[in-house]
Amino acid sequence: METLDSVDMDILRILQKDSKKTTKEIAKELHLTTSPVYERIRRLENKGYIKKYVAILDKKLLRKPITAICMVSLRYHNEGFIDKFDRQIKELKEVQECYHMAGKVDFFLKINLESLDAYHEFVRSKLSKIENIGVLESYFVLKEIFQTTEFDF
Repeated sequence: METLDSVDMDILRILQKDSKKTTKEIAKELHLTTSPVYERIRRLENKGYIKKYVAILDKKLLRKPITAICMVSLRYHNEGFIDKFDRQIKELKEVQECYHMAGKVDFFLKINLESLDAYHEFVRSKLSKIENIGVLESYFVLKEIFQTTEFDF
C-alpha cells in the first residue's frame, strides 16, 4: 500500500467533512492549483482510499427515529452457515450496518425504523426467518450523543 503525503491526507480530511466541496474549493483551501488536486482526488478514488460519496440523512425527518442495536449469535459457526447469514442479512433493507464480531456475540446489526411496532414486525417477519440464529438481543438507543463518519489520522 502506498504512503500518502500530507497533501493527500489534507484532501481526505476536507472531503470527509464535506464531500460536496469542489476541486477548486479544495485547491484554494490548500493553496494549490486545481489540476494537481483533481489528479490526487482521482488517484485516491482509484486506489480505494475514497470508496464513495454519500449524503447523511436526518432519520427523524425521514420518520425513522428508532435506532435498534441487535446482537445476533448463531447456533452453528462453520463457514457455510456464516456465508449464508451474510447473504441473507444483506437482503434486509432495514439493516444499515452489520459487523461480524469476535467475542460473546457473532453479529452486530444497526437498524433504524419508524416505531417499536415496526421493529417487532421486522424481527417477527424477517429477521427470525433467517435460519441458524440462536440468540437475538435487542437494545434501543435512548439518545444519540454524536455520530460521525470521520476518521482521525
